[in-house]
Amino acid sequence: MSLDNLTVQEVWGEIDRVAKENKSIIETVNGSFVFEIKAGEEVVYSLELTEGIATITEGKLNDAQCTLAMNEKNFKKLLQGDLNATAAFMTGRLKVKGDIGLALKLENMLKKLSF
Repeated sequence: MSLDNLTVQEVWGEIDRVAKENKSIIETVNGSFVFEIKAGEEVVYSLELTEGIATITEGKLNDAQCTLAMNEKNFKKLLQGDLNATAAFMTGRLKVKGDIGLALKLENMLKKLSF
């Protein structure tokens, strides 16, 4: 499924669906993330991964271990495996605050999912 024509909110719905169908992949990462996505205006979502369960909420978690900031296009590319997070970080297309190692684990997990 292409994410290109979906709104950010619809993309998060798709993330929720895929996460529920792939518990064994989701449980490879435990952590909390905030995604700051520029989609016209900034949209903020939080993702908590705990023991194979993904909890998605609109808004910012105060105690997130990792914050990722990017534009909507790069967010969709990251989910589809079309954006190398390390290269995007080095070129400023992706900003990471907090646990960078956890962000890399998230990228590896996303590559195993089908978006």
